[in-house]
Amino acid sequence: MAIKKLILTTALVSSMSVYGAERFVVQDIQVDGLQRVTLGAALLKMPVRVGDTVGSQDIADLIKALYSSGNFENIQVFRDKGTLVVKVKERPTISSVSFSGNKAIKDEQLTDNLKASGVRVGEALDRTALSNIEKGLEDFYYSVGKYNATVKAVVTPLPRNRADLKFVFTEGVSAKIQQINFIGNHVFSDEELLARFDLNADVSWWNFLSSDKYQKQILAGDLEKLKSFYLDRGYLKFQVDSTQVSISPDKKGVYITLNLNEGRPYTVKKVSFRGDLIGKEKEFETLVPFEKGDIYKGSSVTAMESSIKKILGESGYAYPTVRTIPEFDDDKQEVSLVVQVSPGKRIYVRDIRFVGNTVTKDEVLRREMRQMEGSWLNSKSIDAGKTRLNRLGFFETVDVQTVRVPGSDDQVDLVYNVKEANSGSVNFGIGYGTESGMSFQVGLQQENFLGTGNSVGITTTINDYQKNVTLSYNDPYWNLDGVSLGGKIFYNEFEASEAGIVDYTNESYGTNLTWGFPYDELNRFAFGIGYTHNMIGNLSPYLQIEKFLMSQGIDANTGSTVNFVTDDFDLDFTWTRNNLDKGYFPTEGNYQRASYKITVPGSDTQYFKAQYNVRQYIPLTKQHDFTLLLRGRLGYGNGYGKNGDNDNLYPFYENFYAGGFSTLRGFSSNSAGPRAVFKSFADSNNGTLTATNKSAGGNAMMQASAELIVPTPFVSEEAQNQVRTSVFYDMASVWDTEFNYHDRGSDYGNAYYYDYSDPTNYRSSYGAALQWMSPMGPLVFAIAKPIKKYEGDDEEFFSFTIGKTF
Repeated sequence: MAIKKLILTTALVSSMSVYGAERFVVQDIQVDGLQRVTLGAALLKMPVRVGDTVGSQDIADLIKALYSSGNFENIQVFRDKGTLVVKVKERPTISSVSFSGNKAIKDEQLTDNLKASGVRVGEALDRTALSNIEKGLEDFYYSVGKYNATVKAVVTPLPRNRADLKFVFTEGVSAKIQQINFIGNHVFSDEELLARFDLNADVSWWNFLSSDKYQKQILAGDLEKLKSFYLDRGYLKFQVDSTQVSISPDKKGVYITLNLNEGRPYTVKKVSFRGDLIGKEKEFETLVPFEKGDIYKGSSVTAMESSIKKILGESGYAYPTVRTIPEFDDDKQEVSLVVQVSPGKRIYVRDIRFVGNTVTKDEVLRREMRQMEGSWLNSKSIDAGKTRLNRLGFFETVDVQTVRVPGSDDQVDLVYNVKEANSGSVNFGIGYGTESGMSFQVGLQQENFLGTGNSVGITTTINDYQKNVTLSYNDPYWNLDGVSLGGKIFYNEFEASEAGIVDYTNESYGTNLTWGFPYDELNRFAFGIGYTHNMIGNLSPYLQIEKFLMSQGIDANTGSTVNFVTDDFDLDFTWTRNNLDKGYFPTEGNYQRASYKITVPGSDTQYFKAQYNVRQYIPLTKQHDFTLLLRGRLGYGNGYGKNGDNDNLYPFYENFYAGGFSTLRGFSSNSAGPRAVFKSFADSNNGTLTATNKSAGGNAMMQASAELIVPTPFVSEEAQNQVRTSVFYDMASVWDTEFNYHDRGSDYGNAYYYDYSDPTNYRSSYGAALQWMSPMGPLVFAIAKPIKKYEGDDEEFFSFTIGKTF
């Protein structure tokens, strides 16, 4: 058997003296050790072919080429006479990838990063790449202050040249900041500067915005805040000369030293503009935030630049450059600001496209657009379109991108990417109260019927005190001008005594037709006409409604139950202002609604009813994860005109009540408010008045709520848009403006009796709520505890509702 001569074992020894490296003609090529890689693939990688005359450099190039394929971890080349023998050891195939001990980094993030580095199941294992990955992961842990962290890649060989890959993490604890020292600050104290930092030593338990755990990224942000702090006070030449981070020997403590050069404060001498001002210099000058002699303020300059860019963006200049150049007069400590404006080319919109709307038709989205195709790009109109889509309530998220048209330097396409929410809901509510018992509500509400944007609903409520069926429809774009048309038909049976209200029954039916008219982007007016037929029965007359019954020609002193019928035609007017950032779990903006309803003269009951509702969302953080919701409601109604010799009064079946999820959590539905006062003849022939625990309601109400919306714990970032957690304080008051507390010797010692005409007799509660936009619709859970209550109020600690958010 011929002796094979070893030519090269690695591509890196080509510069060394090589045995058998004389040039020879290759008569054949033989590759040994192939398993997964085919012979053809290996030969194609080699730069040597049969018939070539090769030397040591050619063999070195061959080995390099094979290594570059990423399939081999060891290569040896031999010469057997005229045959070139290449012996290879293939890299093992990755059979599985797993992780152990990682808490700061999720498995999904690690898997994505490994795939980006070519490490995935089925690929060849590159041990060199593993070392780089280990180092990169450890560097990440160091950046968040975990200096004891280690990452080891453990490779377990398996049959058939496979291997299991496991990354073992030892994260350790985050190093705590022991001290932050400032050197060179003479104008501001250490305490004043530290107050601007998110990183701090000895963080108080209540200061949830700060942290004593060192993180490199947060320190970088703190340094930017420090620079902004000085710039806002005129120190234009402030700089941090050096940042020293020292680690304690046990790697559990960090000492930070910042060397500062404060400089001196500058006043503004003048502000001028330069560049292509597109004829808007006068408009730009109105944005200048300084008068001569004012202290320079960096945030004001930034705001001015943003306002200039906004004006340019509204005029079609989508990519402007605005830069403020300071010119210093160090002797006078003055600075002249030169605002360099470069608007670029005016951009036109070629096309508007929508992505992600699998159910909602394009025309529903397109009619909300304020940017027109073919016109120049207007950033204000683009944002208005995004806001209007958010307010529809059909989408979880709405994003918009401007995409340049290939081959054109002045055209873009707008792409609105939406993620559809469940705009329909199956309404199902369950509740329990001492007076009301079990209650059920079943219904189907589709706010985006068949993707048309129209609203269709059918709701059926069946409980101890009510049977109701309502059919409703609304077309928000009845015509091209945005006039809406809607209506409803309803039938209702109401048993007041089962709802904790003074005893009567009301079988009613009716219809309503409403037209809506847009005034501008935020304001809308509506006008409606309606008809309602009421059949009141089993009414035991009580003090508060005696005069109302007299106005209806009914003798309230018969001592028996009363029955009567009313037919009312009404007009209603509504104003709505919606400035919320989105209709689906808003976090910023304002919503107001005022309504006025009046029955027309000639109706059996002549009355009016006015209501006002407001919601204000105030974001407390830039990310809007903490938001304050302030909510209020006012209501008042009364009769007008005369019926014969009697004044018309407000009908008792239209009264306001408090208690329940939508008005006052922690109290059962309708249980909080004025009580019915009956005349008793037990102790007197003339009768005495005695209050009961039955709610009578009132013709006026006031309700307020403060709610802090917080991030939902233990919920992933992806699900945060579908879940909302809050803590709240509710307050409500219902009163009767026609009630006379000192009338006719009432029973002042009765536990249920107080001045029902006094609006300061309010109830209040506190608690927590969880809302979830489930596939069935909104689910709401709330726990609440009354703070202020009156005798006879029914508490409701836990409530659960499907199909309605608060």
